[in-house]
Amino acid sequence: MKLNATILLCLSLGISGLTSAQTSKIDSSKFPKPVVFTDQQDHDHMMQLLGIKSLRPGPSGNESAPNHANYDESLANPCPQLPDVLTLKNGSKVSTPEIWWNKRRPELIEDIEREVYGRLPKQIPNIKWTVKITDKEFVGRIPVIAKQVIGHVDNSDYPLINVDINMMVVIPSNVKGPVPVLMMFGRPSFPSPAQPSPEHIEKINHAFKEMMIKQDPSLKAIFDQYPAYQPITRLPGPNFFAPPSDLPTEQLLAAGWGYATIDPASIQADNGAGITRGIIGLVNKGQPRKPDDWGALRAWAWGAARGLDYLETEPLVDAKRVGIEGVSRYGKAALVTLAFEPRFAIGLIGSSGKGGTTLHRRVFGEAVESLTGGEYYWMAGNYMKYGASEASFGSKTGCDLPVDSHQLIALCAPRPTFISYGIPEKGDAKWLDQQGSYMATIAAGSVFKLLGAKDLGVSNDYTKEKMPPVNTDMLDGELAWRQHDGGHTDAPNFKYFIPWANRVLAYKKQ
Repeated sequence: MKLNATILLCLSLGISGLTSAQTSKIDSSKFPKPVVFTDQQDHDHMMQLLGIKSLRPGPSGNESAPNHANYDESLANPCPQLPDVLTLKNGSKVSTPEIWWNKRRPELIEDIEREVYGRLPKQIPNIKWTVKITDKEFVGRIPVIAKQVIGHVDNSDYPLINVDINMMVVIPSNVKGPVPVLMMFGRPSFPSPAQPSPEHIEKINHAFKEMMIKQDPSLKAIFDQYPAYQPITRLPGPNFFAPPSDLPTEQLLAAGWGYATIDPASIQADNGAGITRGIIGLVNKGQPRKPDDWGALRAWAWGAARGLDYLETEPLVDAKRVGIEGVSRYGKAALVTLAFEPRFAIGLIGSSGKGGTTLHRRVFGEAVESLTGGEYYWMAGNYMKYGASEASFGSKTGCDLPVDSHQLIALCAPRPTFISYGIPEKGDAKWLDQQGSYMATIAAGSVFKLLGAKDLGVSNDYTKEKMPPVNTDMLDGELAWRQHDGGHTDAPNFKYFIPWANRVLAYKKQ
């Protein structure tokens, strides 16, 4: 039996000392009662607020289904002309960086917040970060310091909802710091927890057996029958003779980078029923959203920014060289994070699809209707208007959006932005519309060049430029593109991302 399983067994027997320190009761009558909706009820509530009677159903990912998604490129661009990223709303051209920063960028932020991802509330409670556990470990041959940190959001104004952001920070201790860090959306865990010595294991087993027998005296006969049996054994230690790993985290550590894993679910649930809980529910005091309130993608991005607040206090971290990474829905969140939080220095955006790098107005694979249906809670409520077939305002499609994803990518400029995809044959489905993402990246390049950075090195004519062959490096500039020959992951691109990041961030391992 391993140590973790033993702890679980103790909990199941009720003999663990791990009890909540917060035993005081809350007088819930002093606060608004939290609304408890199902996904469908919350979706219907937002439709009612917007005056939407019916939505177009999203397409099926099954190509043999009657309502299958479109994969005919000749039908993919019903409104091929994108809103110009370098034209102000008054029709004037953006010709200088000053006009971009002072006029055009604020215009885009206003539209993107209102219509796509939602606005941050004017007042969001503060967070207090606490180091819960610090562990000295080995990852392969690399010594590291691993810290589990918890960010408690002040809920004194509405104690019926608790939000504790969970993040793991892993820093190599064999290089001179401070080091760059890549923050990744995912489930935090200690990479290789330090194990007790054999002497300590023996002491733990002795105490554990006594505790088990006290709980259930019949176990004494079993332990007497097997006197050499040790319920708790050491986990396998690091293999110093193993070849270097190709895991992204180990590649980062070997290159002198640290990494942080932040748990999106500890910030905001990945479902509509949870929209009245998490950080969105806490700020709204348990009540449903308004149409321009933030959705889960923006909430996850906010949480990542708060994680960066902590990293700025960590002396082992070079806070000027912190990046953000994610794949799929977390690729969408990583792009939103990089676009709205200027302190992040670099981004790796993996297989993000609609709501990420691919164009909203494209009709290829995943559609606007996919996001206004089952994944509506990722977005602002207002986004649902663009899937409406019957509403008080008529009907709208993605072509009616005042902005698109090329402008979101442009908000990242001039900071280094690496767009990553795989191939459909290996599981990075056509549903993600890799071509639509490439078009958006091409269109965003003009802003990178305006701000003195390099784009992909081709023209910015998104109507003519086509994706390069798989495994083609487009890594010469601050805006980068690479489609690897793997599946729905960005792992195969890490061996290209890391040297590219070192170059554009001017970092050299010490």
